[in-house]
Amino acid sequence: MPTVWAVLLCNFEWSALFYYLIFRGLCVSKWKTIVSGIASGALVGIGGAVYLSCDNKYVGAVLFSVALISICYLGLYLFTGKIGFVAEEFKKSMLWQLPLGLLGNFIGATALGYLISFAKPALRQAAASACASRLENGFMQTLVLGAICGVLMYIAVKIFKSGNNPIGIIFGIPVFILSGYEHSIADMFYFALANMLTPHYLIFITAVVLGNAVGAAAMALLVRLSVEKSIGNK
Repeated sequence: MPTVWAVLLCNFEWSALFYYLIFRGLCVSKWKTIVSGIASGALVGIGGAVYLSCDNKYVGAVLFSVALISICYLGLYLFTGKIGFVAEEFKKSMLWQLPLGLLGNFIGATALGYLISFAKPALRQAAASACASRLENGFMQTLVLGAICGVLMYIAVKIFKSGNNPIGIIFGIPVFILSGYEHSIADMFYFALANMLTPHYLIFITAVVLGNAVGAAAMALLVRLSVEKSIGNK
């Protein structure tokens, strides 16, 4: 039977190994990206909760924009707001942030989804109904819906970056919501709120993430080529 000291020593060794692999393995900047992503995911969840709480879907869609406005003004990391600029700027240093930021977004949105499900169970049924209809779409349909949302997200953030102007967000967010386009981080929140994190959900969310990335990157490249061509013609 192991002594108390042996147990403490064993636990200390495992704790030291865990600290080295996890905390020392990721530099401070990478941890900040994850934490920033968690905050963004939670804010998107707050926007999603507002939308589901509103009887008027148009009012809810507009109020949802408070999430992206807050994220942009606070300088937080949102995958759907960053992916287009990776394609636009071609900085390799931005690539490692994408999976870490997305992980943070998932943690924040999913955690808030479960918290809201517990605190406001009435919203759970509304989320479940919305999520069930989403799962009726095929992979390619979901990919396309995600891609168009990615285009709108890139444009909204691009306009904001032009001078801290939220007008693109105020119009862009309601457009993608009311049109039925898919936003990966918002969907993470909705499915957690509905308690529907099933294998089918994983396939769905993969299609949305890919769609958001493809749409944002494609629009960013088109804008880049258009601007370069305009400069060249001058």
